[in-house]
Amino acid sequence: MSERAVFLDIEAPGFAMHSPEAAAAREQHWYARTPYGIGVLRHEDIAKLMKDPRLIQGSVAWPAHNGVTTGPFADWWSRILLCREGVDHARLRKLVNPAFAPRTLAPLQPAFERLAHEVIDGFAAHGGCEFMTQFAEPYATRVLTLLLGIPDEDWRTIADWAAELGLALGVRLRQEQPRVEAALEALFAYADRLIASRRRLLGEDFLSQLVAASEDGDRLSDQELRDMVVLLIFGGIDTTRNQLSLGIKLFLEHPAQWELLAREPALARNAVEEIMRLAPTTTWVSRQAAVDFTYRDVDFKAGTTVHLFAAVAGSDPAAYDNPAFDITARRTPHHGFGGGIHYCLGHAVARSDMAVAFTALSARLQDLRIVGTASWLPDSGNTGAEVLPLGFDLRE
Repeated sequence: MSERAVFLDIEAPGFAMHSPEAAAAREQHWYARTPYGIGVLRHEDIAKLMKDPRLIQGSVAWPAHNGVTTGPFADWWSRILLCREGVDHARLRKLVNPAFAPRTLAPLQPAFERLAHEVIDGFAAHGGCEFMTQFAEPYATRVLTLLLGIPDEDWRTIADWAAELGLALGVRLRQEQPRVEAALEALFAYADRLIASRRRLLGEDFLSQLVAASEDGDRLSDQELRDMVVLLIFGGIDTTRNQLSLGIKLFLEHPAQWELLAREPALARNAVEEIMRLAPTTTWVSRQAAVDFTYRDVDFKAGTTVHLFAAVAGSDPAAYDNPAFDITARRTPHHGFGGGIHYCLGHAVARSDMAVAFTALSARLQDLRIVGTASWLPDSGNTGAEVLPLGFDLRE
C-alpha cells in the first residue's frame, strides 16, 4: 500500500465521514487504510470500482465481521437480493424489477402528497415537532403501507419491528442479536400473512405484482417472496426515515435553499439529488475482491474488503467545481444509491416519496430551527438522526 494513504479509524466513536480528517485524506490519496480494509475516497475511482466485475457485493460478510455466523438473521442476510451475485442475482432482479416500474409508482403520487400533509397537520399548530417520531417515521412507514397495500393501522407495529431489525447494521450486532432476530421472526410471520392474502385475491398494489411476478414461467419461491417483503419493509422504513433527517439537516445549514424550494417546488427532485450526494444515509458501499487484481497502485487479493466512501466522494472538488449544497445545480451523478448491478432497486420510490415530503414541508413550514438537543447516529456506516427537535413558523 502507498505510504501516502492515511489511516482512518472509521470504527472510532468520534469519527465522521463529513470531517476535515476525511477530506484531507481524500486530498492526500485516492484511498485510505481502515480497520476493515481499503476505503476509496475519490469520485472517479468509486465510479470505476462500483462497476468493476472483479468486485462483488461485500455486505454479505457483515454478520460474520461481527461474530454472527449462524441463526435466523445470518441465514436471511445471506439470502437477500443485496447479497446475491451472478446468475442468481440477475434472476431475482429480473423478476422483481417490473414491480418498481413507473406505472406502479405514478398512481400513488397523489396519495403520498395527501399523506405528507396529513402527517404535518398532526403537529403544525404546535410550532414545533420531534421530527423523527412525528414526521420521518410515520411518513416513511405509511408510504410503505400504501406501496405494499398494508392496512394503515399496522404502521406503528411494523415501524417498531424495522427499528429493532435496524440494530443489525450497527457494530453491536452480536450483543443485539436476540432483539434483531425476534423482530425478524415477527416480520417473517407478518410477510407470510400478507402474501397469503394476495394469493387469495390479487390487487393492483406493489405486493400483488411481486406475488404475480413471472418471467418465462419462472416465479419467486415462497422463501424468496417472504425475504423480499421483509427487506422492503426494513429498507423502505429505515433508510427513508434517516435520509429525511439528513435532508432537514442540510436545509437547516442552508436556510436560503429552504426558502427557494418553497418558492419553486419543481426543484424538489433536484433537492433530493443534492441531499443524496452530500449526505447519504449509507455513507459507504461495501465490495469484496472476487479475484486477485491490480487497480492503480494497489494489488487486491481475493477476499479483500473494499469500502467505497460515497459520502466523502460527494464533495470531491475534482468532480464538483463548487460542491456546496445547491438545489438548482446540475451535477455529475452521485453514488448515494450505489452503482453497477447492485444499484438500489428502490431508488425511484425513494426519490419520489422524499421529493413529496420536502415539497410539503417547505410549503407549510418556515424559519426551521433546532429547539432542544438533537442526537445523531455516528457519521460512519448507516447514519441519521436519533432525535431532531424542530421549531418553525407556519407560512401564511
